[in-house]
Amino acid sequence: MFKALLLTRTSDRSKAELVDLDETALPPGDVDVRIEYSSLNFKDALAITGRGPIVKEWPMVAGIDLAGVVERSTNPAWKTGDRVVVNGWGLSETQWGGLSQRARLSANWLLKLPEAFDTRQAMAIGTAGYTAALCVRALLRHGLVPEKGPVLVTGAAGGVGSIAVVLLASLGFEVIASTGRPAETDYLRSLGATEVIGRETLSFPGKPLQKERWAASIDTVGSHTLVNALAATQWNGACAACGLAQGADLPATVMPFILRGVTLYGINCVFVPNEERVNAWNLLAGNLSSETLMSVTREIGLSQVVDAAADLLEGRLHGRTVVDVNR
Repeated sequence: MFKALLLTRTSDRSKAELVDLDETALPPGDVDVRIEYSSLNFKDALAITGRGPIVKEWPMVAGIDLAGVVERSTNPAWKTGDRVVVNGWGLSETQWGGLSQRARLSANWLLKLPEAFDTRQAMAIGTAGYTAALCVRALLRHGLVPEKGPVLVTGAAGGVGSIAVVLLASLGFEVIASTGRPAETDYLRSLGATEVIGRETLSFPGKPLQKERWAASIDTVGSHTLVNALAATQWNGACAACGLAQGADLPATVMPFILRGVTLYGINCVFVPNEERVNAWNLLAGNLSSETLMSVTREIGLSQVVDAAADLLEGRLHGRTVVDVNR
């Protein structure tokens, strides 16, 4: 038997509860993993609270990522005792996820845990940190260097935003952090932000083309915030967009794209090829110290996840939330 956070649906309502499951209930797969840690992400919170249409198959074990140890494998690529991390691949949507003590997975979804991190640290990074790394890599491939100017990070006090601030600052960039929580100013400066601006400066309709303020941006918010970030981007700049906390709409014009040559990169972390996943984790390993990582992390037990999911959506949490699935 093992414990898991199971999501079920009756009629038009969903329910999340901690249950005991028999291992015969596990879905098909060629690798069994004993999970040590998972994490709580914005997408997890939407699924757990039922506030977003995340789950596609029912019943569903929640959790879009996990880190643990291989217990059984019929695939020669993995052996008992291997330490692994899994992000995305439809976990908590069409595949049972990581907020559980056991998982049965496709061998193709696993990555070897980087030596720089243990399983707790890997989930302190989690899908949010991995997504932040994908965003930073997109901007670096675009040709972004510190000399080109500051980089804006929206939703900077959240999981993706916090790690993005740390990575950019570590790489030598001047970082402008946008947040709707003024009380987080000292926290964001401690991560490396050189300037902190209020969310309200970006979250309302603005001019389609604005004064050039930053060379690039990482946006976790969407809607008017993303539009204003694009409108104030310098010539040939870029934005990596990965979230929709404000909304999924894009009430924009083409002006930033055709008058300033701005590029918008969409970042989908779910079905990224393993080669790029390795590159993202290597970027994290080289630019994220364990001390900094722990400063942005809080830990809860599996039994606390449902309450924490509501707190996350209401903006009462900052940084990263690690879940010890064994308590």
